[in-house]
Amino acid sequence: MLTSVKNALVRATPESQGIASTAILQFVQAVESQIHEIHSFMLVRHGKVVAEGWWSPYGRDYKHMLFSLSKSFTSTAIGLAVNEGLISLDDKVISFFPDEAPAEPNEHLAAMQIRHLLSMSTGHDVDTQPPMGQSADGKWTKVFFEVPVIHKPGTHFLYNTGATYMLSAILQKVTGTKLIDYLQPRLLEPLGIEGATWQVSPQGINTGGFGLNIKTEDIANFGQLYLQKGKWNGRQLVPEAWIDEATRSHISNGDNPENDWNQGYGYQFWRCRHNAYRGDGAFGQYCIVMPEQDAVLAITSGLGDMQAPLDLVWDILLPAMSSESLPDSPSNQSSLVKKLADLKFNPVQGQAASAVSESVYGRVYKLDANELGFETIALKPSGNDSWTINIKKGTVEDHITCGYLTWHKGETTMFNQPWELEAAPIVVSGAWIHQDMFTLRVRFYETPFYQTITLRFANDNLTVDTKINVGFQPPETVTLIGHTL
Repeated sequence: MLTSVKNALVRATPESQGIASTAILQFVQAVESQIHEIHSFMLVRHGKVVAEGWWSPYGRDYKHMLFSLSKSFTSTAIGLAVNEGLISLDDKVISFFPDEAPAEPNEHLAAMQIRHLLSMSTGHDVDTQPPMGQSADGKWTKVFFEVPVIHKPGTHFLYNTGATYMLSAILQKVTGTKLIDYLQPRLLEPLGIEGATWQVSPQGINTGGFGLNIKTEDIANFGQLYLQKGKWNGRQLVPEAWIDEATRSHISNGDNPENDWNQGYGYQFWRCRHNAYRGDGAFGQYCIVMPEQDAVLAITSGLGDMQAPLDLVWDILLPAMSSESLPDSPSNQSSLVKKLADLKFNPVQGQAASAVSESVYGRVYKLDANELGFETIALKPSGNDSWTINIKKGTVEDHITCGYLTWHKGETTMFNQPWELEAAPIVVSGAWIHQDMFTLRVRFYETPFYQTITLRFANDNLTVDTKINVGFQPPETVTLIGHTL
């Protein structure tokens, strides 16, 4: 397998790198039968990609929302800043924000250092990010200091996304540039990471603990850099001492030996079972580094149970990694290649028409007040193999086209949060799944999310059920009621 992508890792057969193609095939089959919503993966062994796949409509060239996997990149930036003498891990957090820190901080806040932000041991009892996001004036750094620091820093683990934001804020204070811009020449460009974006807070600071969007191979390159102790193409991009420090355990986070969130926490990296470590993000974004196996696994997903993929890695892939190359196996390699080329999420299955379709096409239904803010909705055919859903929300009317037995690419703002201004790229499919029921699925293919929307027609009435696949709270169906105008 050849590749021409800038700074891309070399491709090789699994057997040449000491892992059986049959084991990787078993892993992929287990993913599909047990987990269902992994979007991509890339397995690297001895510095070479031995398997990679994207479940269509997700693809190699699309970025994916990383959520908290962003934290590991923030940690790396801090390591670089320490190496450049811009900051020290012993620096007090309040020293960088004299205008926002309280005039008389309690002893715990006064003692908090950069190292405590890194190791999630700030002393807080609650994550500071939610109140940051709810602040009326958008001054997130000020909100951080308003949340009580209950414990002595360094003694109490609490996953605190707001702490990572403070790392980003400190970096911007001392460099005069945003986190992503600081990383551009030092990390992103050397690794060949192009087109990366990072969400910005109301203060104009990269969010740090979330908000980075990059491709699957970019994640793999980042993991390989860490596996190689910071060296890339003969250059020491990140000090080896920082790699060792960031990925070792600095604080205990539980005592369940079977739980990969109880193995200790480093500097924005989780320790794993089997002496591995990882960066990870909500709904299944992983950069898993396995030093003893000389392997890296990058995964993007949209799932709720984040332990399940790790269990498959430890149960199937890890035992299959041999210290020596294996005999070539063209037939098994061919089976794996064929499987990886055919990964896909099926479009909505159903009929192209129904007993009521002609009578409801083009009707505009006025919706009762609802939490989504949708005001009217209409369904009409837009060709032999597609439909258009027209949704009005405030001053905006969106036209979402969905394909029949295929995915239709487009964009929408209908499900945006108030602070999200740009239209989100989507693919959509739909079909009549019952004589009075039309279902469409909207996949936000650069994120973990998809929406399932079902329209149920009954004479002049319409019921619309919408449900997202995953969320920070258990997803619930939102039901909208409409009537013809």
